[in-house]
Amino acid sequence: MGAAMSADTPGIGSLGRIVASITVAGERMPRVELSPAASDLLVMLWGKYGPLMFHQSGGCCDGSSPMCYPAGDFITSDADVLLGELDLGADPSGPPDAAPRVVPFWMSAEQFAYWRHTYLTVDVVKGRGSGFSVEAPEGVRFLIRSRLMEE
Repeated sequence: MGAAMSADTPGIGSLGRIVASITVAGERMPRVELSPAASDLLVMLWGKYGPLMFHQSGGCCDGSSPMCYPAGDFITSDADVLLGELDLGADPSGPPDAAPRVVPFWMSAEQFAYWRHTYLTVDVVKGRGSGFSVEAPEGVRFLIRSRLMEE
């Protein structure tokens, strides 16, 4: 595992851990969360790119890493599962009636079949991931830390 970004890094650690909403039909527990570092990185990326989304395909190369795209740049379908929506809260510098900053987290249905029993934490480490994910130019990459779901 790489070194995680710490609360001492400027701009990191102010939002804290964010737990996603429950979006999988019939479930009672959330499946995904953001680490404090991932939360703050997403806020910074939202400021650069606007609304965002995650997709985890499970394919080759960086497919096992969550990819962050501008919302709508990756087309989802019935072959994907919405695991949760991550609410970054209102933009403190925006108007009071601004749309909420919600980041959906999608996973391919095929990958979800393998990961059905896991709880995912999106974290950030130094280093370059895929050039398609919006955090790549920042010299960091998102990664998944997982554990078994608790019932």
